[in-house]
Amino acid sequence: MALEWVVLGYAAGAEAVMLLLMTVPGLDPLRKGLITVIRNLLKPFLSVVPFCLFLLMDIYWKYETRPSCESDSCSPSEHLRHQKSIMKSQRNALLIASALIFYWLLYSVTGLVVKIEQLTKRIEKLKAQD
Repeated sequence: MALEWVVLGYAAGAEAVMLLLMTVPGLDPLRKGLITVIRNLLKPFLSVVPFCLFLLMDIYWKYETRPSCESDSCSPSEHLRHQKSIMKSQRNALLIASALIFYWLLYSVTGLVVKIEQLTKRIEKLKAQD
């Protein structure tokens, strides 16, 4: 596996772990510090989007330029190499999709948690005024 796919895999894994820590109930003391960390990381993690687009274009280019092996003239080893190439492209496309979905979910959930905290503070302030 090439380095760019390893980097994308780690980025998607980090996004998934942060998303799990944000949504698991019972981690309220940890969540407040985690929200701050995640909000500071959302802008640097935005670089995942153009990186995924670049890798998607790479998959497309490899798909367009690879030799086809659809006739009976292919040897078994060429046919196997062709099938492995297709499997790798499908795996990498799933990795790209998961990284983008995890980023979108992390962005959305962080925004919702921040809004919930703001509304909770507003409710407490209104209760204190009464």
